[in-house]
Amino acid sequence: MMTIIYFCALIFIFLWSMGLLRKGLMALASSRIEKSLLLFTDHPVKAFLISIVFTGVLQSSSAFMVIVIGFVSTGILTFKKSIPMILGTNIGSTFTTEFIAIKMDVFMWVLIAAGLVCIIFGRRPFQYAGKSLFGLGMIFFCIQGFSKIAGMMTSQPETLRFLEMMQHSDWTALLSGTVFTAIVHSSSVCIGILMGFMNEGTVALKEGISFVLGSNIGTCITAVMAAISGGYAARQTAYAHVVFNVLGVLLCLPFLALITEFVALLASSPSQQIAHFSLLFNVASSLLFFPFIRPFHALILFLLPARST
Repeated sequence: MMTIIYFCALIFIFLWSMGLLRKGLMALASSRIEKSLLLFTDHPVKAFLISIVFTGVLQSSSAFMVIVIGFVSTGILTFKKSIPMILGTNIGSTFTTEFIAIKMDVFMWVLIAAGLVCIIFGRRPFQYAGKSLFGLGMIFFCIQGFSKIAGMMTSQPETLRFLEMMQHSDWTALLSGTVFTAIVHSSSVCIGILMGFMNEGTVALKEGISFVLGSNIGTCITAVMAAISGGYAARQTAYAHVVFNVLGVLLCLPFLALITEFVALLASSPSQQIAHFSLLFNVASSLLFFPFIRPFHALILFLLPARST
């Protein structure tokens, strides 16, 4: 029972830390995000690149997609112009996983201490930076906690049964990643937990990759929820996000064994392996789809046409 309480507490702290990191970065960026989004949407390449940058700043593809859907809902941004941003936001979201895969046993305490000093004694710009530093340090603290709790949870019969199911079925791992990410509303949290189990050797690389693929689908839930009351253009944007992520996963699944062998060569640490896979997969799928923005736009219009008034 205490293990479950500890696990839930870590998830809560991780989400809170992500929010703190995001708020600090957002405050430093001020209104530049919204202004830059509108300024750089006149060309697909510019929209693609700016979405990568600002998703990295926000540390959340879900948060960025909510902003984009908000613009589409109000008519400031067209559905067609939002498609390059959908492709870019998947790449920007991988910055977080690369960050949390770094071993920071000692440096995380430096981040936490420096963040607290800036928050307590600094003026406004330094307070914003302090929030980001403190949030980042707490994220690394949670990753360490997930690694420790993974060893504790493997002694639980329910956890063992679930891990056994994942080890025997890539589809179970993929579905688990989808559902868990949809519930938590953060692929970073889910991948952080996965890294803890992988570092303890309780989840193999192939199943970890399947879980990450599922997480890519599950992260679309926030955009879907944001678009419910936003009109047809907003729904088309959210729908395009889902279709793009699902198609990317389906294209990847037939080559899962080959991909696992390749990813195993990229790093010795399981957490770094899974972070590198997440980055490479999202870069490859986005670049693959980029030349086909027009056909993809036509496909979404065909699948979800706007009603005539």
